[in-house]
Amino acid sequence: MEQFCILHVRETVCVNRSRLHQLTRQLGETDAQDILCRAVEEIATRLELGHALYKKDQHQEMRKCTRSLVAIADQIGMDTLTMVAEDVVTCIDASDVVALSATQSRLLRAGQRSLEEIWALQDISV
Repeated sequence: MEQFCILHVRETVCVNRSRLHQLTRQLGETDAQDILCRAVEEIATRLELGHALYKKDQHQEMRKCTRSLVAIADQIGMDTLTMVAEDVVTCIDASDVVALSATQSRLLRAGQRSLEEIWALQDISV
């Protein structure tokens, strides 16, 4: 009899709350929420685009997309997402397709969890 075990990877993420508080102090509650909402939309879009480019082996375009993802994620304190996206860029620069495959998968997981965490924080007000 064959047995199968399904592993579910749950990515632990770090969202820098002090960065979110800093945005609120600098811009005010309304403008900070507006920036945060637009950033979250852009991150979701770039995660999807980056993955599509990865599947098409368009690594240089993927690199550009991921570099912009780094900037946006860093702006709103998505520290884990920033770090993993930087790792993806490093894999592209090293032409390491095996590491890129694993790191791209991690980027998608970290992206999803980071977006969930930001939305949860919005519910309790940053």
